[in-house]
Amino acid sequence: MIGTHALLGVAAVSLGMVLTPGPNMIYVVSRSVTQGRRAGAISLAGVAVGFGVYLTATALGLSVVFVAVPQLYLAVKLAGAAYLLWLAWQAVRPGGVTAFAPGELAHDPPRRLFAMGLLTNLLNPKAAVLYLTLIPQFLDPAAGNLLAQGFVLGAVQISVSLTVNLALVLTAGVVATFLARRPRWLRTQRYVTGTVLGALACKLATDSSRAAVA
Repeated sequence: MIGTHALLGVAAVSLGMVLTPGPNMIYVVSRSVTQGRRAGAISLAGVAVGFGVYLTATALGLSVVFVAVPQLYLAVKLAGAAYLLWLAWQAVRPGGVTAFAPGELAHDPPRRLFAMGLLTNLLNPKAAVLYLTLIPQFLDPAAGNLLAQGFVLGAVQISVSLTVNLALVLTAGVVATFLARRPRWLRTQRYVTGTVLGALACKLATDSSRAAVA
């Protein structure tokens, strides 16, 4: 049986991570603002499946492959960095818009919303490393099946992430209205978002660390 300290520990770390702006949050918020809460929720469902894919793959040994074949990890990492840079450019380019700007974007069908949410999450290789380095710290061999414990603790992380992002889906419209009445704030938020994404991309691309067994 998993101890309370393990559950609370994973929840606390997960909360700290999800409150840091990232591509998942930006994509979900942008779809919520431009297409409504339903679109944001569908996009978030894709993100959730992405977490599930990484959790399952990590539990079954994908991260071990990253350790054995560092070139594969490097390729995935660089793909994720390139995607972050693209998102950053979309935010700061001339005529770019913030995730909270209620634009006239074409409404994507549910299938595409879900797929893009999934892709946004899968293109972050740190997700796999997160599960490899975080979850093992809270596993207790005396508490029973380690694989089952890993899935339970992973479910805690996913639940925390989904709860926070769902709150953003429900409030994105209010925040967008607030910013729309304050153009300077809206412009500042756009450049801050682009800067954060660019910094994340550079950090990801230049990080010399790789997946390692905890």
